[in-house]
Amino acid sequence: MNHQPLLLTLSCFFLASSSVYSSGGGGNTPKPVRREVYGNGRIFDITHRYTPDLPFYGSKNGIGHFLWLQLSMKNASLTNNSEFDLPVHTGTHVDAPGHVFDDYFDAGFDVDQLDLDVLNGPALVVDVPRDSNITAEVMKSLNIPKGTRRVLFKTLNTDRRLMHRKEFDSSFVGFTEDGAKWVVDNTDIKLVGTDYFSIATYDEAIPAHVAFLRGREIIPVEGLKLDDIQPGNYSVHCLPLRLLGAEGAPTRCILIK
Repeated sequence: MNHQPLLLTLSCFFLASSSVYSSGGGGNTPKPVRREVYGNGRIFDITHRYTPDLPFYGSKNGIGHFLWLQLSMKNASLTNNSEFDLPVHTGTHVDAPGHVFDDYFDAGFDVDQLDLDVLNGPALVVDVPRDSNITAEVMKSLNIPKGTRRVLFKTLNTDRRLMHRKEFDSSFVGFTEDGAKWVVDNTDIKLVGTDYFSIATYDEAIPAHVAFLRGREIIPVEGLKLDDIQPGNYSVHCLPLRLLGAEGAPTRCILIK
């Protein structure tokens, strides 16, 4: 969810090593291999790749041009230096309590204070009934075992490939307010992951976020890529950028079987 996105500008430093990469010319330049699965099917990347067509909350044309080469070796620079400019609630990302509570924001409850022990550890991937948002009734029906701390919810959003369409779609599936409150009141869940921009439905975005973030103990992870992920038990690892003062941050997430 993003209403007034904090813009992030970072520099990325790339130095080509002659021992690994060809400097060009002829047919000797290696071809990069882009993967989603590593370690002979044991490690799954569940982070969406950042491209100009990646959808963005409320946008019709994706995030657009966000990455450029600030310094180029082709223009006599010693290195290639890229810069990018993105709202922090873009793609796969986390929310901090300051996202919907201004007093928490002022007090410094930002992404830098989120608990890495919550963001990393055993996790359960569950299939949500495809005809419903994540309501209290749906949560009851999922029978998530007591003691489960991290749950990723695979929904109709994945089937519809909404994160692969550059136009934002407000009909996405998410938590309703009563579903979020049920999680808070009846489970041990501390990490809640979903497969579109907002943990909560478009119509109940604020009330559901408030329910999750009021206690400052539950971390929403939004925009997960669960396309080829089967329900079951995994180890999840999510590492948000350490953006001091930011109420959200892009996050690299993986699952290990």
